[in-house]
Amino acid sequence: MSDVGKILKDARVDKGLTLDDLQQITKIQKRYLIAIEDENFDALPGTFYVKAFIRQYAETVGLDPDIVLEDLAEKLGENNQVQEPKQPTSRAQLREKRTDDVESSLNKLVKYLPTAIVVVIVIAIVGTIYFVTYGNNKKNSQDQIDTSQKVSVSSEVTKKKKDTTKTKESNKQSSTKKETKTKKDKTTEKQTITSTATSGTTFTYSLKSSAKQNKISFADSGSAAWSAIYADGVQQWQGTLNDGQVQDVTLPENVQTIKISLGNSKATTIKINGKDFNFMNENADLTVRQIVINVENSNQSQDATQE
Repeated sequence: MSDVGKILKDARVDKGLTLDDLQQITKIQKRYLIAIEDENFDALPGTFYVKAFIRQYAETVGLDPDIVLEDLAEKLGENNQVQEPKQPTSRAQLREKRTDDVESSLNKLVKYLPTAIVVVIVIAIVGTIYFVTYGNNKKNSQDQIDTSQKVSVSSEVTKKKKDTTKTKESNKQSSTKKETKTKKDKTTEKQTITSTATSGTTFTYSLKSSAKQNKISFADSGSAAWSAIYADGVQQWQGTLNDGQVQDVTLPENVQTIKISLGNSKATTIKINGKDFNFMNENADLTVRQIVINVENSNQSQDATQE
């Protein structure tokens, strides 16, 4: 096997991904992924797809796509360019090409369908809020007109009562804000993250948190990086962030195990419930890593004690 295919395959194996995993993430058919690793470029639809697929493959496994493409160009220098595949001539080949086009279109539709559904739901919610607010404002305006047409008798006693009520409400709001801030401060103070084990590219930690729903924030700096997060074995989010992008993930209540996969940990920073998670303290030279966090939720402990 030649250099480019071997580099990509080794990065995939180090990341702990199978060809099926890579096909699901990149939406590139498995047979094309195998052809790239074997450097059988004639099996791909054309030169454009060779470069596009290799770029997406490299980004997913945490490699710099520009460097990989430079290696590809240097390797193919003796042939000047990747040879274009012969156009299908038989009916079987034409049917196969049409099938690939249909599969590609279906993959795109499936990819963007959830986003379209979310947009429709958001528009419906905003529209409902607008009409409810408009109706309430109209009703309040009519009530004010009706009230102004009536004879009202104001007195100093009534004014004092209103002032007293406003003072009480203001004090109550102030007290509520202070209690909320105190609770947040206590939550932050109670949170601790401790390293418990290290095995190759896998790092295990213990998280003590009083939060029922832990919030994980990913941020990238310097270059693109792929990340994924699982809660008790169920994937919550995966994707590639570019320089300066941030992704917040709120996990379900009372999660016991959090698993995070990083394709480019040197460009990634993580916060747990707003607190920095310094995972680079363990083997800072490692790029691809798996992080396992066992959650010790104090709320769960208190509930168990009360029972």
